[in-house]
Amino acid sequence: MAQDIHQDRILILDFGSQYTQLIARRVREIGVYCEIHPHDLDEAAFYSFAPKGVILSGGPESVTSDLAAPDYLFGAGLPVLGICYGLQTMANQLGGRVESSDHQEFGYARVELMERTDLTLDIADEVTGGVSYLDVWMSHGDKVVEAPPGFTVFARSENSPIAGMQDERRRLYGLQFHPEVNHTLQGESLLRRFIIEICGCDGLWTPANIVEDIIEGVRAQVGDDQVILGLSGGVDSSVVAALLSRAIGDQLTCVFVDNGLLRRNEREQVVGMLGEGSDNAFHLNIRVVDASDTFLTRLAGMTDPEAKRRVIGNTFIEVFDEESASIENAKYLAQGTIYPDVIESAGNKGKAHVIKSHHNVGGLPEDMALDLIEPLRELFKDEVRKIGLELGLSHEIVYRHPFPGPGLGVRILGEVTRESADLLRLADDIFIEELRRADLYDRVSQAFAVFLPVNSVGVVGDARRYAPVVSLRAVETIDFMTARWAHLPYDLLERVSGRIINEIEGISRVVYDISSKPPATIEWE
Repeated sequence: MAQDIHQDRILILDFGSQYTQLIARRVREIGVYCEIHPHDLDEAAFYSFAPKGVILSGGPESVTSDLAAPDYLFGAGLPVLGICYGLQTMANQLGGRVESSDHQEFGYARVELMERTDLTLDIADEVTGGVSYLDVWMSHGDKVVEAPPGFTVFARSENSPIAGMQDERRRLYGLQFHPEVNHTLQGESLLRRFIIEICGCDGLWTPANIVEDIIEGVRAQVGDDQVILGLSGGVDSSVVAALLSRAIGDQLTCVFVDNGLLRRNEREQVVGMLGEGSDNAFHLNIRVVDASDTFLTRLAGMTDPEAKRRVIGNTFIEVFDEESASIENAKYLAQGTIYPDVIESAGNKGKAHVIKSHHNVGGLPEDMALDLIEPLRELFKDEVRKIGLELGLSHEIVYRHPFPGPGLGVRILGEVTRESADLLRLADDIFIEELRRADLYDRVSQAFAVFLPVNSVGVVGDARRYAPVVSLRAVETIDFMTARWAHLPYDLLERVSGRIINEIEGISRVVYDISSKPPATIEWE
């Protein structure tokens, strides 16, 4: 490539905000590479990363806590944008004053722009009587009541006397509101002004450039060796397959493992969509390995979710090691690990707690015969989809709902058996079929059925049925870091429930999960 698409980069220091990943996505959408690091990143790592600008995230703490930006940061000569808590710690550390507020702001607020600055120059939602206003999203308890020396206050709201401040000479900026959320209507414009104009970044982070960069990196890493990819048919592994096919051609062998925990007709669909005989332009070499007996035998009697994940992950690797023995020069195992996997598994060297382990992030056997190659590790899900389309994959493949690596193993609560997997497969298939029929499949981000380890009494015809319960789950999300339960029409839910109970003898009752993330997770285990 003529230019390094990572050369202009923004550093995001995380203070624990639920919106931190959203900040990163917004920066990427503007066309600039960024990474999330802990708020106390050491100085050597900071200069090694060599950012062109820094964004301080929000956070749940008060500035009276020990959470502060690094001492070296504000003297580094780089533009810094503090958002919410980031504004407050900037003010507190540079000589301003922050106090707890009797009137907290959560939700919509109207901000008055008291004067034009290089950050807000021509940005406004409304101009009335010569005064400019922004419609924004607030989420804070503390507030800045005195700006540090050298700062100009340029914005205020009803409950925040300092909703925006800046030291133009030192290029230090603070916003009490959240420009990264959609409810701040000019948020993208403000972030673009900071990143492109103030930080001087070029918009090199585009789907076409990302594809070219990954392909060059793969070729340099792999050389003449062979690569094995675990192909599930989901968007992540399908995009990895397309990238590797473009990069190294027939050096790639895709292995589809039937672990007995797949969706209905999964094996046939994957081979039909991506295999050598498909209409797809890649004509991938796919080897199908039926290891369902091995997986289900090892899961017998096991109920702990993390234990099930470990067994499924380790068995998966064993199967790959055995299959790789028959492929000459096989050196690499390719995986569809994406950035949210890394973050959620606390693999970003930050302060995050492990919510759940991912089968493709850590936890792999130390004596694994193959080295890992993870082409998508830097990307969010929406970026993966964009480069999938850039590569020429079909809409059906790129926008297929995510499916967890452990498959139905984490959608069957309690012990996994062949019988429970068969019942869940049928229920899940009915749910997805009805969503497609109602033209709602692409309007929700993920939908599936969950098998519950409880029995419920039902009456089918004149017969009493005492059988398990299935829960339907559908969510709407952009980044899968947060999600809202999908408000599906009642008549659709009624139709799906009726079909499942009437068509599947082993299920007595259907419920609908109305939990959002947070506090719940998308998957049940």
